[in-house]
Amino acid sequence: MNSAASANAYKSQQILTASREELTLMLYNGAIRFIAESVAATEKADFARANDRNQRAQDIVSEFMATLDMKYEISKNLWALYDYINYRLVQANLHKDAGQLEEAKSLLTELRDTWAEAMKKNRIAKVVGE
Repeated sequence: MNSAASANAYKSQQILTASREELTLMLYNGAIRFIAESVAATEKADFARANDRNQRAQDIVSEFMATLDMKYEISKNLWALYDYINYRLVQANLHKDAGQLEEAKSLLTELRDTWAEAMKKNRIAKVVGE
């Protein structure tokens, strides 16, 4: 098995064994990575790659929006934030604007960091027995 196949097998196993919380964290990380790649491609005027990476980030943000349980007030707030992030991604794609990509990445990074902290606190609470 070559190294690329080994890496893909490892990633697949990670996804198959991850909790829902871990999958969400992986999606945040993926969206942030795709936006960073879109920024780099935009700065090199490789607009085909920038578009591809941007659309992959948009797909993840759309998935976040589609899976929110709207009976909670926080979900309504998150939906509005995800909608804004998606708007920034679309505008960045239309105008070839790395600044708007950076804004979307910054917002997703804050959400990812908050999610990771909540996961950590939840694990500690389980260990302590709260």
